[in-house]
Formats: sequence, C-alpha cells, structure tokens
Amino acid sequence: MRISRRTYFQLSAGGMATWLANLQFAQQNADAGQKSSIASVKSVIMIFNCGGPSHIDLWDPKPDASDEVRGEFSPIETSVPGIVISESIPELARQVHRLAIVRSVHHSHSAHNSGMHWSIVGRPYRMDSTLINPSPTDYPSLGTLVGWLAQRDGYSGSVPPYVITPYPHCDSTVYITPGQYGGCLGVQFDPFVLEGDPNTPDFRVRNLALHENLSTQRLESRLGLRQQLDSSGRPIAHAEIDDLDIHRSQATRMVATGNAARAFNLSLEPAAVRDRYGRHSWGQSHLLARRLIESGVRFVSTVNGRSIIWDTHKDNFPRMKNNLVPPMQQAYCALLDDLSERGLLDTTLVLWIGDFGRTPRINKDAGRDHWPQCFSVVLAGGGIRGGQVIGASDRIGAYPRERPVTPADLHASIFHLLGYDSQAITYNTVDGRPTFLSEGHFIKELV
Repeated sequence: MRISRRTYFQLSAGGMATWLANLQFAQQNADAGQKSSIASVKSVIMIFNCGGPSHIDLWDPKPDASDEVRGEFSPIETSVPGIVISESIPELARQVHRLAIVRSVHHSHSAHNSGMHWSIVGRPYRMDSTLINPSPTDYPSLGTLVGWLAQRDGYSGSVPPYVITPYPHCDSTVYITPGQYGGCLGVQFDPFVLEGDPNTPDFRVRNLALHENLSTQRLESRLGLRQQLDSSGRPIAHAEIDDLDIHRSQATRMVATGNAARAFNLSLEPAAVRDRYGRHSWGQSHLLARRLIESGVRFVSTVNGRSIIWDTHKDNFPRMKNNLVPPMQQAYCALLDDLSERGLLDTTLVLWIGDFGRTPRINKDAGRDHWPQCFSVVLAGGGIRGGQVIGASDRIGAYPRERPVTPADLHASIFHLLGYDSQAITYNTVDGRPTFLSEGHFIKELV
C-alpha cells in the first residue's frame, strides 16, 4: 500500500508512526475476518434515548392488563394488520411496515450509565452504577468497533468514521457512559463528539475550515516543516505525546479539504427540510446524521437529550405526551422518510434503543421506574424485513415470554448486516486477551 504525497504532509512525525502502525495492523488482519462482499449495510444510525423510555407506553402496550400496568395510553392499529403499538406514537404507527420491533430485549443493569453501557457495548460493566466514567481499559462500544473496522478496511474520509451528536451518552453531564470512546483500542478510535446543539441559530462546528489566509498548499508546507523539525529532535516516548500527535493528524485531515465543514453545515439544507425534521435538538441531530452518512461516515449516534431525559419516575404520561414523544417521533419519521427518498434506507441501518425499559407497574408518583428485565428495541432499513414483531413479553411486559434477545445479539446482528462475522474477528483488551466483536448471535428473523 502506497502513501500519497498529500497524506505524507498531513501526518506529523507521531502521526506517521500511528499511520504505519495502523497499516501494519490492517495487513496482519487481512486474512482474518474479512468483510463480506455481499453486505447489505454500509452505515448505522443509532437513535439512543437516554434515561430509558417506557416500552409499555410505546412499542408493547398491554391493553388487557390492570389499570396499574396498562396506563393512560390505548393501543392503535398500524400500517401492518395485527401489529398494534401505543396511541402515543400515531405517526410511527404509519411506519411499522418498515420496522422490526423486538419486544424481548433484556439485561440486568438497572443504573443509567451501566445500563447504557450494556446497551451500547453489549456487555455488562464491572459494576451496576451510574457513578462511573470512561477509561482507557473500557471495552469498545458498537460505534467504536464499527469505526475501528472501517479504519482497518481503509476508511479515509475527512470526518472520523464514528460521530456522536449532539452530546455524549451520560447521566447529568458529570458521569459519562464508559465504552463510547476508544477505550482499549486507543484514542485514535475515539468518536468525533459534536458537543453543541445543532438547533441553535448560530450553530457551527468551530475550526473545521482553514483560515481565509491559509491555503491548502501553505498548510502542507507548514506541516512538512513541522515534520522535519520533529524528526530532527530526540523522540519523546510518552502516551500523552502520542495521543497529541494522533489528535493533531486527525484534525489536519478534517480541515484540509473542507469536506468535513460541508458535512456539518446544516445551513446548506433547505428550510423546508429542516422544518420537516423539527426545529429542536433531536430533529437537527437526526438531519445531521443523514448528512454525515451521505458524506461516508459509518456510524452516527444521535443521543436524544443531554442526560437522562427519559427518566420518568414521576408524571410519566404527561411528560411523554407533551415533551418527550413529539420531538422523538417527528425526527424519527423524518429520518426514515428522507433516507428512503434519497435511496439510502436500504444501505443504512437505523437502530432505536435506550438504557432499558420502565417498570410494568405505575408507582405512587404516576411514573415508572427502571426495568432492564424486558424492553423493546426497534430496527429499520439496512435490508431488514420490516412489518414484524420479534419476541414477546409476558402479559404485563415484565419478562421475555418468547425469543429472549440480548444487546449482544443485536450487536452481532448489526455486524452481520455490515458484512462481519462477530465471532471470527477479535480485538485485544488492555491485558492482551483476544476478544470477539460480540458474544451474541445473529437474529435470523431480521432478514
């Protein structure tokens, strides 16, 4: 594999070492776990609902249960005869022919950050707690691994292959969910996190374009001079220096062509399109996800809310009806329609998921509490068979009754649709132990 002159100049001395290390890694793994040439999916959009939305009040209504379980919402018919969902999401009822609703997902962590970790990493965290933060020893999330595989396979886009918008998965912005960054794979596989509301009138991602007085040629000249200076000094062996070089080389790739700035520039979208998604953070994040997928990004996580806004311990029903469901439903429907109209839905898998579900029984504050023992996850696009329900919960939505599914099974299925065998490709944890992409199993009903 040859390196172009432009790529050479865009890499610092440390960045060059990283590039060569990644190249060696790719060559060493070329014969192990090759990507299938018949993969139906190119990219993934994960709509993540922080806080844990109530499955009973959205995708898995229980009309025959008692009042303390059934709640205020009634079931309604959908675009697929025989499938009913909650009246709280009538616009999504018209999309069910595109959806695979999995009603039997489960794990056993009931705290927000560890629950989010299990959903996005597909593995339990070492403790069931909200008071945790990312570390370099973390197992990588689904998005991290998709980005890692993309780079292994030669991804060269100006935007990193894994992006989170608008904010990272977290509880209260103080405790950030582990797993969503590079973790044991290294900082070069960190996502690009927007860290800003794309719905603000003056929204823009800072420092993505070259200064007006700096041409690409001058940038190359400066980088070439810096590389000469770096190579003439004594190398400093330190992890923070290596990380700095990695971030510098990534930043250079993002600004050099202007493609990244265009991908993030929502002002290029017609006002009618922005209105269709909704003039709120959720809507504009979903629109940004579509733009990023069009630019070649492999995995976008749209986090519905800064912190755990679906945490409806109190006043579950008015909060869902008035605040939570309307922006979620508008953005989700607009995304599916827009992807379909642009010919992107067949190659883009859209995953709708949260930390966990909510308790079947309504509490004394008219809310529902944390419930990981059974919840619903929804998939669309990517060549999956829509218009179906996979699995079933029991009569009150407390436990899986048919076809139990784990987050690991969901991840294994997504890797399969991307063309990867999740138990033929491994990565190494910090102690050098080879680890499968996922320990789950492909959900065959999806196709």
